[in-house]
Amino acid sequence: MRWIATLTPFVITLSAAPAGAATIADVQAHLRAVTTMTAHFSQTDRNGKTLSGTLKLKRPDRVRFSYEKGSNILIVANGKTFNFIDYGTRQVSAWPVGNSPLAVLLDPARDISKVAHIVPGAGAVTLVEARDARHPEFGTLTLAFSADSHAPGGLSLQGWVIDDSQGNRTVIHLADQAYNVPVSDEAFSWRDPRTIFHNH
Repeated sequence: MRWIATLTPFVITLSAAPAGAATIADVQAHLRAVTTMTAHFSQTDRNGKTLSGTLKLKRPDRVRFSYEKGSNILIVANGKTFNFIDYGTRQVSAWPVGNSPLAVLLDPARDISKVAHIVPGAGAVTLVEARDARHPEFGTLTLAFSADSHAPGGLSLQGWVIDDSQGNRTVIHLADQAYNVPVSDEAFSWRDPRTIFHNH
């Protein structure tokens, strides 16, 4: 099973799902109950490089990945576009939020049952694979949830895997998740490095 190596840190037991395991309806209920989330994250790319930082999410369509000190990158979705900002090279890449696999997480009105299904055999962790067949170029998102009676809908998001259309895989692990806490709209603004001028 291809998730064994990728999701080992989620401590997945590859056995039959326990009775009462989460369904797509349960996951949908969790997502619709989440208005905001904050967490610490670690991100591992296809080359095994890991970066850490903090995440702030506010639905609809806003998320910020602030990377650890020393990193020159920032990722912000501001309600309309995802923005990948590289302060080292002073470059910005942007694309519509709806064109990202993370749109499943960010759009509370979306019916995920049309694009997602439960991955069988994941044991105590519920894995949800989402892929829009009409837009394979958006990539595939696999979300990992654990049961948590204190979290919205009784589920807590543990992280996700993104497989993009170029064959690149990115794994995100979350810790210290806090749901429906105050998150300012200002968290999703950013400084454009293309407008920064240096004296020579």
